[in-house]
Amino acid sequence: MADATVQLDELQFAGDDKVVPFQVEGLDVRGRAVQVGPLLNAILERHEYPPVVACLLAEAVVLTALIGTSLKFSGKLTLQTKGDGPVDLLVADFTAPENMRAYARFDEERLEQAIAAGETSPEELLGNGILAFTIDQGVGMQPYQGIVPLDGSSLEDIAGVYFRQSEQLPTRVRLGVAELYDRDADGKPRHNWRAGGIIAQFLPQAPERLRQRDLHGGDGDEGAAEYSQDDAWTEAVTLIDTVDMDELTDPQVPAEKLLFRLFHEQGVRVYEPQSIVDRCNCSREKIKGVLSGFSAEEINDSQEDGVISVTCEFCSTTYRYPVDELVAAD
Repeated sequence: MADATVQLDELQFAGDDKVVPFQVEGLDVRGRAVQVGPLLNAILERHEYPPVVACLLAEAVVLTALIGTSLKFSGKLTLQTKGDGPVDLLVADFTAPENMRAYARFDEERLEQAIAAGETSPEELLGNGILAFTIDQGVGMQPYQGIVPLDGSSLEDIAGVYFRQSEQLPTRVRLGVAELYDRDADGKPRHNWRAGGIIAQFLPQAPERLRQRDLHGGDGDEGAAEYSQDDAWTEAVTLIDTVDMDELTDPQVPAEKLLFRLFHEQGVRVYEPQSIVDRCNCSREKIKGVLSGFSAEEINDSQEDGVISVTCEFCSTTYRYPVDELVAAD
């Protein structure tokens, strides 16, 4: 781990696709930061999403990575949006300790109309609906789901609302996405996606310091005015809000360097990074198990030339099952 007494050039940078936990003791803040590159390229390129859709899904991937890597058990976190906009569905899930997958669904005609009209902000693309976080702790455990409305805010703002409601913790989230263009070793043009993010939470030892306007405002609580914003949290948010998208995605500004720039005067400490990898949990056996629940009529309706083909929406892997194999299994 490293703190403010360590010189910046002595830090060991985690690099892409690794989440960096951190703590700022002077401000009672803990959080995580990440930059994703190869993982994001793998997810986006296999689907060839339009750029505006790719940007939305990239934000969902970063947000899921930041939250999912905080799980203290071998479970799964799923982020899902459902809205009435052209991009009606985003799904990203993280299965501990490191597996990430994601996909988006959109109406091609409505999306083209939105792009032509210049209506391409995240709020306009997602529309009204819900953002749900589902935590599955495994067999024998009841899944937990937290839901907040898609109310015209950005994903980072909605995530802050989720944490204030579900964990009663002041939380600030920043997300950024960028397309980078350069040339490979042979001088040929090359395109890459990058994204980054930071999440910070206020965790003071004294519970009464959480009784502040940040937790109570906007919910109709008339007593909110008696609480004042904690100075430490105000300072933390002010510093985090100085971060721009370029810093979040710049490969020359790794997570540790960004955290050092933000919090070195307060004493930032970083911990062992946690890897995230592009790995789907689908398998031939899992999908066969689903198909085995089909009736003979459903199997017949789903087959073509004696074969049922199923393509995973996440990783685009296609599995093919001869009808005879499914009937025999039944």
